[in-house]
Amino acid sequence: MTLPRSAVVLGLARSGRAAVAALERRGVRVAGADRERGNDDELSLLDGAELLVKSPGVPGDAPLVAEARRREVPVWSEVELGFRVLDNPLLAVTGTNGKTTTSELLGAILSAPVAGNVGRALTDLDGEVDPGAWIVVEVSSFQLEDVHDFRPRVAVLLNLEPDHLDRHGSFDAYAAAKLRVFENQELGDVAVVPRGLGGIPGAARRATFDAEDPLPAEPRIPGAHNRENAAAATVAARAAGASEEEIARGLREFPGVEHRLELVREHAGVRYVNDSKATNVAAALRGIAAYDAPLHLILGGRAKGESFGLLADAARGRVERAYLVGEAADELAEALADVPHERSGDLERAVRGAAAAAAPGSVVLLSPACASYDQFRDYEERGDEFRRLVRALP
Repeated sequence: MTLPRSAVVLGLARSGRAAVAALERRGVRVAGADRERGNDDELSLLDGAELLVKSPGVPGDAPLVAEARRREVPVWSEVELGFRVLDNPLLAVTGTNGKTTTSELLGAILSAPVAGNVGRALTDLDGEVDPGAWIVVEVSSFQLEDVHDFRPRVAVLLNLEPDHLDRHGSFDAYAAAKLRVFENQELGDVAVVPRGLGGIPGAARRATFDAEDPLPAEPRIPGAHNRENAAAATVAARAAGASEEEIARGLREFPGVEHRLELVREHAGVRYVNDSKATNVAAALRGIAAYDAPLHLILGGRAKGESFGLLADAARGRVERAYLVGEAADELAEALADVPHERSGDLERAVRGAAAAAAPGSVVLLSPACASYDQFRDYEERGDEFRRLVRALP
Protein backbone atom coordinates (compact mmCIF):
# COMPACT_ATOMS: atom_id res chain seq x y z
CA MET A 1 0.00 0.00 0.00
CA THR A 2 1.11 3.57 -0.60
CA LEU A 3 2.78 5.24 2.37
CA PRO A 4 3.34 8.97 2.98
CA ARG A 5 6.68 10.64 2.36
CA SER A 6 7.08 11.90 5.93
CA ALA A 7 5.74 10.81 9.30
CA VAL A 8 5.95 11.44 13.03
CA VAL A 9 5.97 8.45 15.41
CA LEU A 10 4.71 9.37 18.89
CA GLY A 11 5.80 7.02 21.66
CA LEU A 12 9.17 5.35 21.29
CA ALA A 13 8.77 2.17 23.30
CA ARG A 14 8.56 -1.26 21.65
CA SER A 15 5.86 -0.56 19.06
CA GLY A 16 7.12 2.96 18.30
CA ARG A 17 10.66 1.80 17.59
CA ALA A 18 9.37 -0.94 15.30
CA ALA A 19 7.16 1.55 13.46
CA VAL A 20 10.11 3.90 12.90
CA ALA A 21 12.20 1.06 11.47
CA ALA A 22 9.41 -0.13 9.14
CA LEU A 23 8.84 3.38 7.79
CA GLU A 24 12.52 4.11 7.32
CA ARG A 25 13.01 0.86 5.41
CA ARG A 26 10.54 2.25 2.89
CA GLY A 27 12.25 5.60 2.54
CA VAL A 28 9.79 7.56 4.68
CA ARG A 29 11.30 10.52 6.55
CA VAL A 30 10.53 9.90 10.22
CA ALA A 31 10.65 12.14 13.27
CA GLY A 32 10.37 10.29 16.58
CA ALA A 33 8.77 11.87 19.64
CA ASP A 34 8.33 10.77 23.20
CA ARG A 35 4.92 10.83 24.85
CA GLU A 36 5.03 14.26 26.46
CA ARG A 37 4.70 16.75 23.63
CA GLY A 38 2.85 20.01 23.87
CA ASN A 39 4.85 23.25 23.48
CA ASP A 40 5.18 25.14 20.20
CA ASP A 41 8.62 23.73 19.36
CA GLU A 42 7.43 20.19 19.82
CA LEU A 43 4.22 20.72 17.83
CA SER A 44 6.39 21.95 14.98
CA LEU A 45 7.36 18.31 14.45
CA LEU A 46 4.12 18.11 12.49
CA ASP A 47 5.25 20.75 10.00
CA GLY A 48 5.29 18.96 6.66
CA ALA A 49 4.27 15.63 8.22
CA GLU A 50 1.76 13.55 6.30
CA LEU A 51 1.12 10.98 9.03
CA LEU A 52 1.23 10.51 12.82
CA VAL A 53 1.71 6.95 14.10
CA LYS A 54 0.62 6.76 17.74
CA SER A 55 1.72 4.12 20.23
CA PRO A 56 -1.17 2.55 22.16
CA GLY A 57 -0.09 4.00 25.49
CA VAL A 58 -0.51 7.55 24.16
CA PRO A 59 -4.03 8.88 24.88
CA GLY A 60 -6.07 10.41 22.12
CA ASP A 61 -6.08 13.81 23.82
CA ALA A 62 -2.28 14.12 23.95
CA PRO A 63 -1.28 17.56 22.61
CA LEU A 64 0.57 16.28 19.54
CA VAL A 65 -2.34 13.98 18.63
CA ALA A 66 -4.88 16.76 19.07
CA GLU A 67 -2.77 19.09 16.93
CA ALA A 68 -2.43 16.45 14.22
CA ARG A 69 -6.19 16.06 14.06
CA ARG A 70 -6.61 19.84 13.95
CA ARG A 71 -4.25 19.95 10.96
CA GLU A 72 -6.06 16.97 9.38
CA VAL A 73 -2.91 14.85 9.54
CA PRO A 74 -4.00 11.17 9.59
CA VAL A 75 -3.43 9.39 12.91
CA TRP A 76 -2.73 5.65 12.73
CA SER A 77 -2.12 3.05 15.36
CA GLU A 78 0.96 0.86 14.95
CA VAL A 79 -1.23 -2.11 13.96
CA GLU A 80 -2.72 -0.03 11.14
CA LEU A 81 0.80 0.57 9.85
CA GLY A 82 1.59 -3.13 10.26
CA PHE A 83 -1.46 -4.10 8.22
CA ARG A 84 -0.33 -1.80 5.43
CA VAL A 85 3.30 -2.94 5.24
CA LEU A 86 2.85 -6.71 5.73
CA ASP A 87 1.81 -8.98 2.89
CA ASN A 88 0.16 -11.49 5.20
CA PRO A 89 -3.35 -12.51 6.23
CA LEU A 90 -4.02 -11.48 9.82
CA LEU A 91 -5.96 -13.37 12.47
CA ALA A 92 -6.85 -10.71 15.05
CA VAL A 93 -7.92 -11.47 18.62
CA THR A 94 -9.53 -8.94 20.93
CA GLY A 95 -11.79 -8.92 23.98
CA THR A 96 -11.62 -7.82 27.59
CA ASN A 97 -9.99 -10.99 28.91
CA GLY A 98 -8.24 -13.99 27.43
CA LYS A 99 -6.62 -12.20 24.48
CA THR A 100 -3.05 -13.27 25.18
CA THR A 101 -3.90 -16.88 26.03
CA THR A 102 -6.08 -17.28 22.93
CA SER A 103 -3.56 -15.53 20.65
CA GLU A 104 -0.68 -17.70 21.85
CA LEU A 105 -2.83 -20.84 21.59
CA LEU A 106 -3.69 -19.94 18.01
CA GLY A 107 -0.03 -19.29 17.28
CA ALA A 108 0.77 -22.78 18.56
CA ILE A 109 -2.02 -24.41 16.51
CA LEU A 110 -1.15 -22.57 13.28
CA SER A 111 2.65 -22.51 13.82
CA ALA A 112 2.28 -18.77 13.23
CA PRO A 113 4.06 -15.79 14.79
CA VAL A 114 2.11 -13.82 17.40
CA ALA A 115 2.40 -10.04 17.60
CA GLY A 116 0.54 -6.88 18.55
CA ASN A 117 -0.49 -6.20 22.12
CA VAL A 118 1.62 -9.14 23.30
CA GLY A 119 5.31 -9.72 22.73
CA ARG A 120 6.55 -8.24 19.46
CA ALA A 121 5.07 -5.24 17.71
CA LEU A 122 3.28 -6.13 14.48
CA THR A 123 5.62 -3.98 12.37
CA ASP A 124 8.58 -5.79 13.93
CA LEU A 125 7.65 -8.79 11.74
CA ASP A 126 8.19 -6.71 8.59
CA GLY A 127 10.48 -8.72 6.30
CA GLU A 128 10.61 -11.74 8.64
CA VAL A 129 7.48 -13.68 7.65
CA ASP A 130 6.94 -15.36 4.30
CA PRO A 131 4.34 -13.54 2.18
CA GLY A 132 0.94 -15.18 2.53
CA ALA A 133 1.70 -16.84 5.86
CA TRP A 134 -0.71 -16.25 8.73
CA ILE A 135 0.14 -13.84 11.54
CA VAL A 136 -1.85 -13.85 14.78
CA VAL A 137 -2.22 -10.35 16.20
CA GLU A 138 -3.58 -9.51 19.63
CA VAL A 139 -5.28 -6.12 19.48
CA SER A 140 -6.36 -3.92 22.39
CA SER A 141 -9.01 -1.22 22.50
CA PHE A 142 -6.19 1.35 22.59
CA GLN A 143 -4.80 0.01 19.30
CA LEU A 144 -8.22 -0.22 17.67
CA GLU A 145 -9.03 3.43 18.41
CA ASP A 146 -6.90 4.50 15.44
CA VAL A 147 -7.42 1.91 12.73
CA HIS A 148 -8.67 2.92 9.30
CA ASP A 149 -8.17 0.14 6.71
CA PHE A 150 -7.09 -2.58 9.18
CA ARG A 151 -8.76 -5.76 7.92
CA PRO A 152 -8.09 -9.12 9.56
CA ARG A 153 -9.21 -12.08 7.46
CA VAL A 154 -10.32 -13.74 10.70
CA ALA A 155 -11.25 -11.58 13.71
CA VAL A 156 -12.13 -12.89 17.16
CA LEU A 157 -14.01 -11.09 19.93
CA LEU A 158 -13.77 -13.18 23.09
CA ASN A 159 -15.94 -11.14 25.47
CA LEU A 160 -16.93 -7.60 26.40
CA GLU A 161 -16.84 -6.49 30.03
CA PRO A 162 -16.05 -3.12 31.63
CA ASP A 163 -12.36 -2.21 31.43
CA HIS A 164 -10.18 0.85 30.81
CA LEU A 165 -13.07 3.14 31.72
CA ASP A 166 -10.50 5.61 33.03
CA ARG A 167 -9.29 6.04 29.44
CA HIS A 168 -12.41 5.48 27.31
CA GLY A 169 -14.81 7.31 29.60
CA SER A 170 -17.71 4.86 29.26
CA PHE A 171 -18.39 1.22 28.57
CA ASP A 172 -20.13 2.15 25.30
CA ALA A 173 -17.00 3.92 24.04
CA TYR A 174 -14.82 1.00 25.12
CA ALA A 175 -17.11 -1.52 23.38
CA ALA A 176 -17.21 0.59 20.21
CA ALA A 177 -13.41 0.57 20.06
CA LYS A 178 -13.33 -3.22 20.43
CA LEU A 179 -15.92 -3.76 17.69
CA ARG A 180 -13.78 -1.82 15.21
CA VAL A 181 -11.83 -5.05 14.68
CA PHE A 182 -14.71 -6.15 12.40
CA GLU A 183 -15.62 -2.96 10.58
CA ASN A 184 -13.46 -3.42 7.47
CA GLN A 185 -14.02 -7.15 7.05
CA GLU A 186 -15.42 -8.23 3.70
CA LEU A 187 -17.34 -11.17 2.29
CA GLY A 188 -15.10 -14.18 2.61
CA ASP A 189 -13.67 -13.02 5.94
CA VAL A 190 -14.80 -14.55 9.23
CA ALA A 191 -15.95 -12.83 12.43
CA VAL A 192 -15.74 -15.14 15.46
CA VAL A 193 -18.01 -14.02 18.31
CA PRO A 194 -19.69 -15.42 21.44
CA ARG A 195 -22.95 -17.19 20.64
CA GLY A 196 -25.87 -14.79 20.95
CA LEU A 197 -23.85 -11.58 20.56
CA GLY A 198 -25.35 -9.19 18.02
CA GLY A 199 -24.48 -5.75 16.68
CA ILE A 200 -21.30 -6.85 14.90
CA PRO A 201 -20.23 -4.45 12.10
CA GLY A 202 -18.65 -5.47 8.81
CA ALA A 203 -19.62 -7.92 6.07
CA ALA A 204 -17.82 -11.05 7.29
CA ARG A 205 -19.47 -14.41 7.82
CA ARG A 206 -20.30 -14.92 11.51
CA ALA A 207 -18.96 -17.97 13.33
CA THR A 208 -19.94 -18.42 16.98
CA PHE A 209 -18.56 -20.25 20.01
CA ASP A 210 -19.54 -21.17 23.54
CA ALA A 211 -17.64 -22.63 26.47
CA GLU A 212 -19.73 -25.82 26.25
CA ASP A 213 -18.91 -26.51 22.59
CA PRO A 214 -17.43 -29.94 21.80
CA LEU A 215 -13.69 -29.66 21.08
CA PRO A 216 -11.22 -31.89 19.21
CA ALA A 217 -9.41 -32.27 22.55
CA GLU A 218 -9.74 -30.88 26.03
CA PRO A 219 -7.34 -28.00 26.74
CA ARG A 220 -4.36 -28.54 29.00
CA ILE A 221 -4.79 -25.13 30.66
CA PRO A 222 -7.17 -25.01 33.66
CA GLY A 223 -10.36 -23.06 34.24
CA ALA A 224 -13.81 -22.73 32.65
CA HIS A 225 -12.74 -19.43 31.07
CA ASN A 226 -9.88 -21.21 29.33
CA ARG A 227 -12.27 -23.75 27.87
CA GLU A 228 -14.16 -20.79 26.40
CA ASN A 229 -10.87 -19.42 25.04
CA ALA A 230 -10.16 -22.85 23.55
CA ALA A 231 -13.61 -22.93 21.91
CA ALA A 232 -12.97 -19.54 20.31
CA ALA A 233 -9.51 -20.61 19.17
CA THR A 234 -10.94 -23.80 17.65
CA VAL A 235 -13.47 -21.88 15.55
CA ALA A 236 -10.85 -19.33 14.47
CA ALA A 237 -8.25 -21.99 13.64
CA ARG A 238 -10.75 -23.83 11.46
CA ALA A 239 -11.49 -20.58 9.64
CA ALA A 240 -7.75 -20.18 9.02
CA GLY A 241 -7.51 -23.67 7.54
CA ALA A 242 -6.10 -25.70 10.44
CA SER A 243 -6.88 -29.42 10.54
CA GLU A 244 -8.67 -31.10 13.43
CA GLU A 245 -5.42 -32.92 14.26
CA GLU A 246 -3.49 -29.64 14.45
CA ILE A 247 -6.15 -28.10 16.68
CA ALA A 248 -6.27 -31.16 18.97
CA ARG A 249 -2.49 -31.20 19.36
CA GLY A 250 -2.42 -27.49 20.20
CA LEU A 251 -5.16 -27.84 22.81
CA ARG A 252 -3.45 -30.82 24.46
CA GLU A 253 0.06 -29.36 24.48
CA PHE A 254 -0.32 -25.59 24.99
CA PRO A 255 0.81 -24.86 28.58
CA GLY A 256 -0.64 -21.37 28.96
CA VAL A 257 1.06 -17.99 29.19
CA GLU A 258 3.15 -16.24 31.79
CA HIS A 259 1.32 -14.15 34.41
CA ARG A 260 -2.05 -15.83 33.72
CA LEU A 261 -2.91 -18.52 36.30
CA GLU A 262 0.77 -19.48 36.23
CA LEU A 263 1.73 -21.95 38.93
CA VAL A 264 4.95 -20.54 40.34
CA ARG A 265 5.64 -23.00 43.12
CA GLU A 266 4.07 -25.50 45.48
CA HIS A 267 5.67 -24.93 48.88
CA ALA A 268 4.70 -26.57 52.18
CA GLY A 269 1.51 -27.84 50.56
CA VAL A 270 0.47 -24.39 49.33
CA ARG A 271 0.21 -23.49 45.63
CA TYR A 272 1.37 -19.99 44.65
CA VAL A 273 -0.27 -18.73 41.44
CA ASN A 274 0.76 -15.68 39.42
CA ASP A 275 -2.27 -14.10 37.76
CA SER A 276 -0.76 -10.62 37.47
CA LYS A 277 -2.33 -10.19 34.04
CA ALA A 278 -5.74 -10.00 35.75
CA THR A 279 -5.79 -6.21 35.59
CA ASN A 280 -9.57 -5.81 35.82
CA VAL A 281 -12.41 -7.20 37.90
CA ALA A 282 -13.69 -9.63 35.27
CA ALA A 283 -10.25 -11.22 34.93
CA ALA A 284 -9.87 -11.55 38.70
CA LEU A 285 -13.30 -13.22 38.88
CA ARG A 286 -12.05 -15.85 36.45
CA GLY A 287 -9.00 -16.40 38.61
CA ILE A 288 -11.09 -16.87 41.74
CA ALA A 289 -13.43 -19.30 39.96
CA ALA A 290 -10.54 -21.43 38.65
CA TYR A 291 -9.71 -22.98 42.05
CA ASP A 292 -11.79 -25.21 44.29
CA ALA A 293 -9.51 -24.62 47.28
CA PRO A 294 -9.20 -22.11 50.14
CA LEU A 295 -7.88 -18.88 48.63
CA HIS A 296 -5.53 -16.24 49.96
CA LEU A 297 -6.04 -13.47 47.44
CA ILE A 298 -3.66 -10.58 46.75
CA LEU A 299 -5.54 -7.62 45.29
CA GLY A 300 -4.81 -4.03 44.40
CA GLY A 301 -2.79 -1.57 42.39
CA ARG A 302 -4.24 1.33 40.43
CA ALA A 303 -8.02 1.22 39.97
CA LYS A 304 -9.44 1.58 36.47
CA GLY A 305 -12.82 3.14 37.23
CA GLU A 306 -14.64 -0.12 37.91
CA SER A 307 -16.84 -1.09 40.84
CA PHE A 308 -15.41 -3.80 43.10
CA GLY A 309 -18.88 -5.00 44.10
CA LEU A 310 -18.84 -8.16 41.97
CA LEU A 311 -15.38 -8.96 43.25
CA ALA A 312 -16.62 -8.77 46.83
CA ASP A 313 -19.56 -11.03 45.96
CA ALA A 314 -17.23 -13.64 44.48
CA ALA A 315 -14.79 -13.43 47.40
CA ARG A 316 -17.44 -13.90 50.06
CA GLY A 317 -17.24 -17.50 51.26
CA ARG A 318 -14.47 -18.35 48.75
CA VAL A 319 -11.56 -16.23 49.96
CA GLU A 320 -10.15 -16.99 53.40
CA ARG A 321 -8.25 -13.72 53.48
CA ALA A 322 -7.44 -10.88 51.08
CA TYR A 323 -4.21 -8.87 51.10
CA LEU A 324 -4.64 -5.35 49.73
CA VAL A 325 -1.84 -3.40 48.07
CA GLY A 326 -1.31 -0.17 46.19
CA GLU A 327 -3.45 2.89 45.54
CA ALA A 328 -6.75 0.98 45.47
CA ALA A 329 -6.32 -0.57 48.93
CA ASP A 330 -8.79 1.75 50.67
CA GLU A 331 -11.43 1.34 47.97
CA LEU A 332 -11.00 -2.43 48.05
CA ALA A 333 -11.18 -2.50 51.85
CA GLU A 334 -14.51 -0.70 51.72
CA ALA A 335 -15.90 -3.14 49.13
CA LEU A 336 -14.55 -6.18 51.02
CA ALA A 337 -15.75 -5.01 54.41
CA ASP A 338 -17.29 -8.41 55.30
CA VAL A 339 -14.42 -10.46 53.80
CA PRO A 340 -11.38 -11.04 56.05
CA HIS A 341 -8.65 -8.74 54.76
CA GLU A 342 -5.61 -6.73 55.68
CA ARG A 343 -3.90 -3.70 54.18
CA SER A 344 -0.49 -5.06 53.22
CA GLY A 345 0.64 -1.96 51.34
CA ASP A 346 3.06 -3.65 48.97
CA LEU A 347 3.55 -7.00 47.32
CA GLU A 348 6.37 -8.17 49.57
CA ARG A 349 4.31 -7.78 52.75
CA ALA A 350 1.30 -9.37 51.02
CA VAL A 351 3.26 -12.48 50.00
CA ARG A 352 4.81 -12.75 53.45
CA GLY A 353 1.43 -12.41 55.15
CA ALA A 354 -0.28 -14.91 52.84
CA ALA A 355 2.53 -17.45 53.25
CA ALA A 356 2.26 -17.22 57.03
CA ALA A 357 -1.51 -17.69 57.05
CA ALA A 358 -2.09 -20.26 54.28
CA ALA A 359 -2.55 -23.88 55.37
CA PRO A 360 -1.61 -26.90 53.25
CA GLY A 361 -4.12 -27.37 50.44
CA SER A 362 -4.60 -23.61 50.04
CA VAL A 363 -3.83 -21.40 47.05
CA VAL A 364 -2.10 -18.01 47.32
CA LEU A 365 -3.37 -16.18 44.26
CA LEU A 366 -2.06 -12.88 42.91
CA SER A 367 -5.05 -11.73 40.85
CA PRO A 368 -5.00 -7.97 41.42
CA ALA A 369 -8.12 -6.70 39.56
CA CYS A 370 -6.14 -3.47 39.04
CA ALA A 371 -3.47 -1.98 36.84
CA SER A 372 0.11 -2.11 38.09
CA TYR A 373 1.28 1.42 37.31
CA ASP A 374 1.26 2.74 40.87
CA GLN A 375 4.12 0.47 41.98
CA PHE A 376 5.39 -1.31 38.85
CA ARG A 377 6.22 -0.57 35.23
CA ASP A 378 3.61 -3.08 33.99
CA TYR A 379 1.84 -6.28 34.97
CA GLU A 380 4.85 -8.31 33.80
CA GLU A 381 7.19 -6.61 36.27
CA ARG A 382 4.59 -7.14 39.01
CA GLY A 383 4.32 -10.84 38.13
CA ASP A 384 8.10 -11.21 37.98
CA GLU A 385 8.41 -9.70 41.45
CA PHE A 386 5.72 -12.08 42.77
CA ARG A 387 7.69 -15.00 41.34
CA ARG A 388 10.90 -13.75 42.95
CA LEU A 389 9.25 -13.32 46.33
CA VAL A 390 7.59 -16.73 46.23
CA ARG A 391 10.77 -18.53 45.20
CA ALA A 392 12.64 -16.80 48.03
CA LEU A 393 10.28 -18.12 50.71
CA PRO A 394 12.24 -20.15 53.27
